[in-house]
Amino acid sequence: MQNLLPEPPATLLPAHEEADGLLAAAADQGTDEAYAEVAARFPSYSAGWGALASRALSAGQVVPAYAYARTGYHRGLDQLRRSGWKGHGPVPWSHAPNQGFLRCLYVLSRAAGEIGEADEAARCAQFLRDCDPAAGDALAGN
Repeated sequence: MQNLLPEPPATLLPAHEEADGLLAAAADQGTDEAYAEVAARFPSYSAGWGALASRALSAGQVVPAYAYARTGYHRGLDQLRRSGWKGHGPVPWSHAPNQGFLRCLYVLSRAAGEIGEADEAARCAQFLRDCDPAAGDALAGN
């Protein structure tokens, strides 16, 4: 059966060059403090929260990972809506400014699962697949 309804256009978040630069500098430093500075200076920038969340999850700090990912996820939803997203439709991983939001969604799913929030873990995993199946594949390899 063919879907005759057109899919909404892909949502592409705007680039944030200053925040990207500070995030790259944080990666060079490699400290939690440097990443926290990115989130504090640019609280609406999901990539900063996503980096903090990924680092915390990798260190076995599930509750901080969940909190960072949830913050970045909600800030990312705000950005998506401002960019014309209507609650559905593709959010492509291939567009670098989308990757912070998608990373937050991925870590939120994993951290939710680890704290026993199976419904939320499944909902976030499905949302990630709905945004772009390539995102989960790329993030699982990281």
